[in-house]
Amino acid sequence: MKEKKGFIIAIIALVVIVAGLVTYIVIDKSKGKEKAEEVTTQATTEAVEDKATSDDADKSTTEKKDATKETKDEKKLACYATIKADNNWQEGNKVVYQFSIDIHNESSDDISDWEVKVSGFEGGEMSENWNGTYKISGDTLSATAVDYNGTVAAKSVSNLGFQVKFDSADAATAEKTPVLYVAGEEYKVAKEEPTTQSAEEKKASKKEKKEPESGTPLDNHGKLSIKGTDIVDKNGDPYQLKGVSTHGLAWFPDYVNKDAFQTLRDDWGANLIRLAMYTAENGGYCEGGDQANLKSLVDDGVEYATDLGMYVIIDWHILHDLTPTAHQDEAIAFFDEMSAKYADYDNVLYEICNEPNGGTTWSDIKGYAEAVIPVIRANDKDAIIIVGTPTWSQDVDQAADDPITGEENIAYTTHFYAATHKDNIRSKVKTAHDKGLCVFISEFSICDASGNGGIDYDSADDWFSMINEYNLSYAGWNLSNKDETSSLISSSCDKKSGWTDDELSETGKWLKSQISGE
Repeated sequence: MKEKKGFIIAIIALVVIVAGLVTYIVIDKSKGKEKAEEVTTQATTEAVEDKATSDDADKSTTEKKDATKETKDEKKLACYATIKADNNWQEGNKVVYQFSIDIHNESSDDISDWEVKVSGFEGGEMSENWNGTYKISGDTLSATAVDYNGTVAAKSVSNLGFQVKFDSADAATAEKTPVLYVAGEEYKVAKEEPTTQSAEEKKASKKEKKEPESGTPLDNHGKLSIKGTDIVDKNGDPYQLKGVSTHGLAWFPDYVNKDAFQTLRDDWGANLIRLAMYTAENGGYCEGGDQANLKSLVDDGVEYATDLGMYVIIDWHILHDLTPTAHQDEAIAFFDEMSAKYADYDNVLYEICNEPNGGTTWSDIKGYAEAVIPVIRANDKDAIIIVGTPTWSQDVDQAADDPITGEENIAYTTHFYAATHKDNIRSKVKTAHDKGLCVFISEFSICDASGNGGIDYDSADDWFSMINEYNLSYAGWNLSNKDETSSLISSSCDKKSGWTDDELSETGKWLKSQISGE
């Protein structure tokens, strides 16, 4: 009995152990399931959070795109305001920034009772100012008219200027967004789109090709093209264009005459004329200028150059408008008309954006070029087209890193003023040249970047050593008697052609010697 009882106890103990083991396994599996569910839930949560973050990023990107679109749409208004920082300096424990506001009236009507409000001035303190009445309230600076500029005339630009003191550069450089109000209401009137010519109008305006006079540059070298880094002539031989740029056609129209161009050809040895047609500034093509008269001056310049067997650049001279996209529609209409008119001419080159500046990126310029170039190509399939580069056409190296593709006969600009731009800009030209870009010096002088100041002959000689080594084509600034260093004619000389050396400025004498090789 005792043995049987012991056996029963042993069986019961074994059952208890097995039951405990089964319970442990079940509990452990349950814990494992709970852990797995926790991990799955965490992963799901993270995935949801990631998707939310992604959605937020997409939303942010969309909002940024919308904001960009709104910014671009602002430029399609008949009237709008722009702002830029012109200069800055330290004053005690403050940093002072000087700003300029431009009110662009591209409509056919005068506007008055205007006000510009600009965000981004939190903590700013007004200092010196001109051409307006200003106040800062919270984040917003308001600018209103003074007596003499209460009306902004049709097709014109009104300029305001002021200085603001900030505690830090970060506050000073906060995004500034100007909004124009007229009669107390935010201005939202769309401008009229420029019209392009019909096929019939293009056909009617098309100029018949002229045979150049025997022995002239055009007769000897014919239609030019680009091969690698070189401009080449009809025989495929490297050819250097050497000449002069006019000043703004609106302000110095009298220098667009056949005798002047012939003086440059025969006495200087020039083979190139650049016709600088400003787009902004008061009197520019897009902002108050007489468009019919300006186009007539371009036509005259092309005809005179062609009669003399010279090459000629039609220059869309953006400057104060900062970015070529500001008047892209007008540029498309203009170059469509000009390239259709001169499609059969062998001597016309097109410079589609003089000096992009004010933070305009190469991406902005490239996008603009890719919109304008096909318009020219539709009429003239192989003319040389010259494209500006960022920072007043100094950053040609950026274009070399991301050149325009799918197009031939494209050159890229570098502009220099020898007293200001030295090895740092020459190195950019070398970089672009080494990467295979055709660089065109479509504007330069030997003074400082203001177009005035002293002449730096040493830097000028360094530039021309590079220009001649790389066979770079060039046009010197500028054909006028304006009282500044870069003008080629002495300010005391009123003659519009036939200048003697004594009637040239120091810059004029120097450039003549470079072109002529004497």
